[in-house]
Amino acid sequence: MNPPLAYLMVGASVCLVGLFMSYLLLARDHRLARQRSQRIEGIASAHRLSRSDGTESGYRLGLQRQGASLASRGAKLLRYDPSHRAIYPVKLIVVLLAAVPPAALFARVVVEFLGVAGWLALPGAWTLICRAFYGWCEDRHVNSLFKQFPDALAMIVRAVRVGLPMVEALKVVARESPEPTAAEFAGLVAQTSIGVALDDALREMAERNRLPEYRFFATALSLQSQTGGGLAETLENLADTIRKRLAARLRGHALAAEARMSSYILGALPVVTGILLALTNPSYIGVLFTDPSGRDLLLTAVALLAVGGFIMRSMIRKSLT
Repeated sequence: MNPPLAYLMVGASVCLVGLFMSYLLLARDHRLARQRSQRIEGIASAHRLSRSDGTESGYRLGLQRQGASLASRGAKLLRYDPSHRAIYPVKLIVVLLAAVPPAALFARVVVEFLGVAGWLALPGAWTLICRAFYGWCEDRHVNSLFKQFPDALAMIVRAVRVGLPMVEALKVVARESPEPTAAEFAGLVAQTSIGVALDDALREMAERNRLPEYRFFATALSLQSQTGGGLAETLENLADTIRKRLAARLRGHALAAEARMSSYILGALPVVTGILLALTNPSYIGVLFTDPSGRDLLLTAVALLAVGGFIMRSMIRKSLT
């Protein structure tokens, strides 16, 4: 058997074994968390006890133990959030297995330049692919929540103005809003129904989604409950502010379209040029793959192109935040 192919098979096998063990650990943690949640919900629905200090301390201790587990650390490394499983289009094991072929292909290319030591790039490439996928899912989820939040606030304002209490207004949002806002507010209503204070539930939702507008909403409700005043007017002003922020973000994306297109063209130009040279004059471009110095130059060019693309992407994203 060809030695590089043997190395590829060994590296892929080791990676698959690690993926399978990680999946088993995550599945075990998910099962235990689901059982714990079912027990807590059963006790709360039977007795409707308010949350005490001992219960809160035990709950936080359980969260700390869960966060310290190996599976939770692995999930954090991959940017996988077990509490947001609904936002991922495919299961975890599918993503872990699907990331192996492109990572192995990348490692195989690195082996051509660095030798056997290039197989060390296999775990790193696999991790980056998984992080990119879950990061894309998380960004899409947060953007959807941000775009739908002004309409959700408008629903709450209308419900409050007709005389409904805040909890009932939240139920209206959970029932009438599109996903993923409906799911978030449904979880918020479920927490308040088992005795969690509304302010605490709102803060937890804001921390879970890492959306500043949810924190504004939680702060506004908290201040209104302490100082009084018109809740409908407060929420209406907040909704108007969020709409202006959304319009400013969309305008920023429109203004940055030229910069994004320029970065795409600059990143694709070397690749397209190399493909055209390979089709028209293979011997000319073949020096980059056959000669040791050419390989070093090609590896350096690819690394510089990747660094430049990352810098341009970071600059564009920071200008829009």
